[in-house]
Amino acid sequence: MMGWLLPLIVLAGVAAMPFLAEGRRQSAETFRDRAPGRFAKLSAGVTHYRWLGAARGPVVVCVHGLSTPSPVWYALAQHLGQLGFRVLVYDLYGRGFSDAPKDAQTSEFFARQLDDLLVHQQINDDVTVIGFSMGGTIAAGFTAQHPDRVRRLILVASAGVWMRPDPWVEAACALPVVGAWIHHIIVARRERRALQAHLGQPFDIPGIIEAQLAEYNSKGFLPSLLSSRRNVLSETQEEAQRNIGRAGVPVVGIWAERDTVIPLKSLGTLTQWNRSVRQEVISDADHRVLYTHSAEVANLLTQILREDVSH
Repeated sequence: MMGWLLPLIVLAGVAAMPFLAEGRRQSAETFRDRAPGRFAKLSAGVTHYRWLGAARGPVVVCVHGLSTPSPVWYALAQHLGQLGFRVLVYDLYGRGFSDAPKDAQTSEFFARQLDDLLVHQQINDDVTVIGFSMGGTIAAGFTAQHPDRVRRLILVASAGVWMRPDPWVEAACALPVVGAWIHHIIVARRERRALQAHLGQPFDIPGIIEAQLAEYNSKGFLPSLLSSRRNVLSETQEEAQRNIGRAGVPVVGIWAERDTVIPLKSLGTLTQWNRSVRQEVISDADHRVLYTHSAEVANLLTQILREDVSH
């Protein structure tokens, strides 16, 4: 009996590692004195947001992806501001400087956060909504719920159509208890190493890699990623896109030619769901398109969005 005791203690210690580490992390509130924007107390928690671009003009609301916080929009926001747009960026729950509530992170959960923020900011006119990666599914869900409030939906390397499978992520999502261990130890370590490999490289947004790495020190970040993977990233946009098409909201899909996260076949599938979608491809870009090819993305949007400003 005693011979099994030490291995059991070691096994229990290994199993508890990610949860003990999570308990030692500090909440996003601890770091808010360095936040560049403002804070709104919404229905599920405090949300960090920031206004960029022009002082007056039509509003563009930007919804970031799974693990890239709101600074991922800074380069594109500068271009949009030059076109005369006011740009609202914010951190999704569990990211950046926003709270990390324990609610299941479905597209409906995040659409409610967006709705709350627009109400808080007293935005009554219709807006252009841009979603990147996971943010594309959130933006599409919000648009399908509120087609009268969205002037145009723009999807950049959007999830909710096709995603390349990752066996470790799939295991983390499928297994109730062991899955959290796999996600917080194996998946998180792999993703941090991938980010660290890009430190020091020139990007359109200075400090974007550091901003992503900093999130791993924030309490609630890793559980939020896992919840999003199990919920919103398991959803497709099919129903939302069919409803958006029937409502007549214009949709633009922008894809990265060399994206290893969102395959380019998403373009064809999105067209099947919504025949009126305008599709564009950024050559030689991967999933980091917003901070490697922001000028190209802006050039694609310039003519379309200038029409909105002139109306």
